[in-house]
Amino acid sequence: MASQDVEMKESQPAAAPSAAVPSNSAVSTTPSVLQLLKEIGSLIETGAYTKEVRRIVRAVRLTIVLRRKLTAAAISAFLNQTLVAGSEAHSRLSSYLPKEDEHDMDVDTATSAIQVSTKHTFPELEIYCYLLVLIFLIDQKKYDEAKACSSLSIARLKNLNRRTIDVLASRLYFYYSYSYELTNSLAEIRRNLLSLHRMATLRHDELGQETLLNLLLRNYLHYNLYDQAEKLRSKAPRFEAHSNQQFCRYLFYLGKIRTIQLEYTDAKESLLQAARKAPVTARGFRIQCNKWAVIVRLLLGEIPERTVFMQKGMKKALEPYFELTNAVRIGDLELFRSVADKFSDTFNSDRTHNLIVRLRHNVIRTGLRNISIAYSRISLVDVAKKLRLDSPHPVADAESIVAKAIRDSAIDATIDHANGWMVSKETGDVYSTNDPQSAFDSRIAFCLNMHNEAVKALRFPPNSHKKEKESSEKRRERQQQEQELAKHIAEDDDDDF
Repeated sequence: MASQDVEMKESQPAAAPSAAVPSNSAVSTTPSVLQLLKEIGSLIETGAYTKEVRRIVRAVRLTIVLRRKLTAAAISAFLNQTLVAGSEAHSRLSSYLPKEDEHDMDVDTATSAIQVSTKHTFPELEIYCYLLVLIFLIDQKKYDEAKACSSLSIARLKNLNRRTIDVLASRLYFYYSYSYELTNSLAEIRRNLLSLHRMATLRHDELGQETLLNLLLRNYLHYNLYDQAEKLRSKAPRFEAHSNQQFCRYLFYLGKIRTIQLEYTDAKESLLQAARKAPVTARGFRIQCNKWAVIVRLLLGEIPERTVFMQKGMKKALEPYFELTNAVRIGDLELFRSVADKFSDTFNSDRTHNLIVRLRHNVIRTGLRNISIAYSRISLVDVAKKLRLDSPHPVADAESIVAKAIRDSAIDATIDHANGWMVSKETGDVYSTNDPQSAFDSRIAFCLNMHNEAVKALRFPPNSHKKEKESSEKRRERQQQEQELAKHIAEDDDDDF
C-alpha cells in the first residue's frame, strides 16, 4: 500500500496541464459532501464502539439532510475509504455506481489511500454503505438496480444480530419494501417480510418489529387484503412505540382497516390522531389522513368544519372532498352524483371510491332530515321528488327510506299509509334530551385522552433518579450529553416521512 501511494503521488504531477483543471474542480466540489460523509461514518463508528444508539440515530438524520447533495463520486470515495478494497460488499456496491472520469477516480483513490488509517470495518458501517447506495439509486430512479441492491442488503442483514444495527436495519427494511413497490412487485416480498418480522421478534428488535409490521400492513392494503391485515395486526405483539413516525403510520393503517370494517368511531379516532401526531413537514401523509378522516366523519353523519379544508398547503388537495362534503351537507342527491363523477379519478387514486358509494345513503338521510324539519306534513310523492330518487318505483322507495330513518331515530316522524303522508312531530327542546350530555362527555374524553398521551410522551434524561456527587469534568460531560439529547428531541418532529 505504501509503494502504491508513492507511485500515485508521483504520477499526478506528470499529467498534462489541461487535465489538471477538471481534477482541481473535482477536488473543490466533492470534498464538502465527502467530508460530511466521513463525519457521519465516524459518528457511526463511535456509536458502534460505545454501543450508543443515539449516535447512529443522529447519523441517519444527517444522511437525510445530506440526501439531495449525494453524488456518485462522493459515495464511491466514501466506499473506498470505509470498505476493504476487493471485499464482497465493496465490489457489489461499487458495481451499482456509475463510472466516473479517470481524473476524478485518480483523485478519489489518492485521497482514500492517504486518509484510510485502518481496514477493519464495523458491521454498522457496512450496513450504512448499503443504505447510502440504496438511497442514491432510488433518487436516481434506477429502480431495478435499487431492487437488487436492497435484496443483497437484506441478505447481509440477516446474518447480523447487534442492537446498534437496529436503527439502520429499520431504514433498510423501509427502502427494501419501497424499491419493490416502485417496481410494482410488492407481493414478491411478503413472505420475506413475514420472516424478517419473526426474526426481529426473536431478537427483541422492537423498532424493527414496528417498521416491519407497518410494511406488512401496507403490503396487504396495497392489494385490498383487509382481512389478512386485521388478522396480522391483532396477533402481532404490541408494546410502547419507539418511533413517532412508525406510530403515525400504524394509526393511519389501523384507521383504514377500521373504516372498511364499518367501525367508523374507532377509525375516526385513529385517523385524527395520526394527522395530529404527524410532523408539519409530512404534508403528504397529513393530506391522506385528512381525506380518510373526512370520509369517515361523513359516514358517521358529521359535517367537518371548513377550517379542515383550509389548512395551509392542503386546500387544493382537499377541494374534491370539500365539494363532496357540501353535497352531503345539503342533502342533494343530484349534486352528490355530479361531484362523484367529476372527481372520480381522484377518488379512485385515493382508493376512497367505494367509501363514497356508501355515502349515498347518508345524503338521502340528510335530505330527509331537512325535509322533516321544514314540513310538518308532506306527501311521499313530494318526498321522492325532493330527494331526486332515480329508481323505477320512487314512491315505494321513499316510503321504505322514511320508515328506516324513523326506526334508526334519524327523524322524529310517523307515516300515514292511508293518505301517503309523512307527518313530522313537533321539535322539542334539545336541552331536555341527552344530546348535550353526550356531546360534553365526548369532549371530556378527548381532553383526557390527549392528557394521557402527553404524559406518556414525557422524556427524561438517563439516570436522572440517581443523585451522586460528580466532579467538574463529569458535570461538563453530563451537560454536553443533555444538550445533545435536547437537540435530538427537538429534531424528532422533523423525521422523514
